[in-house]
Amino acid sequence: MHGSSEKRGTVRSGRRPRADASRTAGRHDTGRTGRAAAARPGEPRATGTYVYGIIPSDVELTPGTRGVGDPPNTVRLVPHGEIAALVSDVPIDRPLGRPDDLVAHERLLDATAAEVPVLPLRFGAVVTDARAVVDELLAPHHDDFLATLDELEGRAEYVVKGRYVEQAVLREVLDEDPRITQLRDAIRGRPEEATWDARMRLGELVNTSIAAKREADTEALVGAFDPLCVSIVVREPTHERDAAHVALLADTDRQPEIEEALEEFRARWTGRVELRLLGPLAPYDFVRA
Repeated sequence: MHGSSEKRGTVRSGRRPRADASRTAGRHDTGRTGRAAAARPGEPRATGTYVYGIIPSDVELTPGTRGVGDPPNTVRLVPHGEIAALVSDVPIDRPLGRPDDLVAHERLLDATAAEVPVLPLRFGAVVTDARAVVDELLAPHHDDFLATLDELEGRAEYVVKGRYVEQAVLREVLDEDPRITQLRDAIRGRPEEATWDARMRLGELVNTSIAAKREADTEALVGAFDPLCVSIVVREPTHERDAAHVALLADTDRQPEIEEALEEFRARWTGRVELRLLGPLAPYDFVRA
């Protein structure tokens, strides 16, 4: 994912954002790539159609937009009615899954979300050809996808990530719980084998204390951002020092207010929590399977 300062202009549109949408809809996973037999020398390489996401059909794709693959493949639109799929051709004689492929998938969707509403598909969604994109994806779900795109008009996802500064949070933990200080002092300088149980207990107390701080700090962030957003999802921590990991669905014209609110927390938590804002992004957390 990419920060809010990065613009790519993958699509262009003269459509005006709406501010009255409130509903989101489901992901549609058309399958994953697998390994197929390699083409024989001189034979054309077998390809499939990789699907990135669904967008309104009244947009213009920037010429030369690149997607997954090595070298990256050119992205095009497969339209049907009032919606269209962002796709590119990919060889099916090797599985997708390189880090560069995932980055390319997310980069394209996030750049698109900065311009128009998009329904992101899971990484690795491949069908046989453009006809299958229409028959299996766009036609059966046209009205649902269109309604969801209308509701996401002018909106995008933003992600707030906070991580505790290690020494700062440990000082807080020691100051607030005398049991942790006592255990730390009891095992200091003693062999690990002789203090195994005490070390385990110390780790449990520290983790419990940090989890309580995480819950309180996340609640404070959610309370501050809630008036600025349509919806909020609290993500599970991915690191033991995570202070908060929150996804926001918001109107893109409220981004300055979101940034201002984040700066207030940065000032409040200076030296304690390092905060980052990512976005605008595709609404990964608000499009459910």
